Amino acid sequence: MEENKQVNRMITATRNSDRRRWRGFGGKNYNVGAFIALIIICTIWYITAHIVDKPFLFPYLEDVAYEVGYSFTDLYVLTNLGITMRRVLTGSLYAFIIGFPLGMMMGYSPGILQAMSPFINSLRQVPIMAWVPLAIVWFGIGDGPTVFLIAFSGIFTIILNTIAGVQDISKDFYNAARSMGANTLNIIKDVVLPGSLPGVLTGVRLAIGLGWMSVI
Repeated sequence: MEENKQVNRMITATRNSDRRRWRGFGGKNYNVGAFIALIIICTIWYITAHIVDKPFLFPYLEDVAYEVGYSFTDLYVLTNLGITMRRVLTGSLYAFIIGFPLGMMMGYSPGILQAMSPFINSLRQVPIMAWVPLAIVWFGIGDGPTVFLIAFSGIFTIILNTIAGVQDISKDFYNAARSMGANTLNIIKDVVLPGSLPGVLTGVRLAIGLGWMSVI
């Protein structure tokens, strides 16, 4: 009974997590709305900063814009930006290598989902910062701990979205493939992989975003 509750919680998480909310952010006029919101924010920032008139506490918009533009011409900044991007992409790649096959197996096989969901649910509840001391002990000082934290922060997003992508495939596609003599390997190759691709791509996109937030 307890295992069934764990499985139900995992399925609920896949269907009500970031993947669904992310789709709800947009719409036909998503780009126009974002542009208008950016203009409003910049206008409020500009007016408020000049009213406060304390650049140390509330910098002027034009000063920030100038420094941002200058940063893109500073070789030191660009070098460190490249290092950060390499760490994020490396960690996201590790998260995909581990999370994608796990998500595919858990989404396709109810038995594997039932067996793995308690461990996945337990691990993903641990705050990412709680792993920092262990990451330093395991990987030392350097890129190792950062890449580990980036991968760890994104792996569960990829797993959950991959599970949701597989489970969203209509049963009619499986039945049609089996009626034409497809075996399990053919079904995975021709039905599961293409059908779950939207969920997988959403998971990767969210994992990269979480990776940027995990860079320390």
